[in-house]
Amino acid sequence: MSDHVIPAPQVHTIPTSDGGRFPVRRVYCIGRNFAAHAVEMGHDPDREPPFFFQKNPNNLDASGEFPYPPHTSDVHHEVELLVGLKSGGTNIALEEALDHVWGYGVSLDMTRRDLQGQMKKMGRPWEIGKAFERSGPVGPLLPVSEVGHPDQGRVALVVNGEIRQEGDLNQMIWKVPEMISYLSEYFELQAGDVIMAGTPSGVNAVVKGDVMEATIDGVGSLTVTVV
Repeated sequence: MSDHVIPAPQVHTIPTSDGGRFPVRRVYCIGRNFAAHAVEMGHDPDREPPFFFQKNPNNLDASGEFPYPPHTSDVHHEVELLVGLKSGGTNIALEEALDHVWGYGVSLDMTRRDLQGQMKKMGRPWEIGKAFERSGPVGPLLPVSEVGHPDQGRVALVVNGEIRQEGDLNQMIWKVPEMISYLSEYFELQAGDVIMAGTPSGVNAVVKGDVMEATIDGVGSLTVTVV
């Protein structure tokens, strides 16, 4: 029997606005959380309960570059509010949900839309379209003490100077406290869990060389180049 010891994997971290690092445990992404985006994806937002899928912690990337991934010709941008938790639990009461939030940031949920579409048609999971390397560009997390709990504010994505996505946090179907409370009914949330809170309409494809500028009023901005 070999005495070789496999090293334990390192905890993945993302930057905070004060120069620190936030350790990421899990990444929950809510689907179709803006009504107009649900419609553009062919769904009725008035009839669907919330649902989530997961990215991998190390899919989150703060390098400012997004390498165009393999086996796709249709990669879409989705600008989203990022919510970082400092604590968790199960069956968290709605009125206590925000007590578990450490801070907020700006993120992109990059999606191999063609592969996601194929999986939908086959009734299979979406991971191949969502959870690939560096598919979650992020900016720094800002603590609640700095930004409060933003529940309104313009959400926008500009590509090469042209506006692509635009909405407002107040258009989210499921608000941050509802997302946390709902998730805690099915999972034991813990410190280091993050939630990507959904995207407004206007998702579209990018190509190598594109520069994406994502902004959320009151939270910050994120610039990412497709390489």
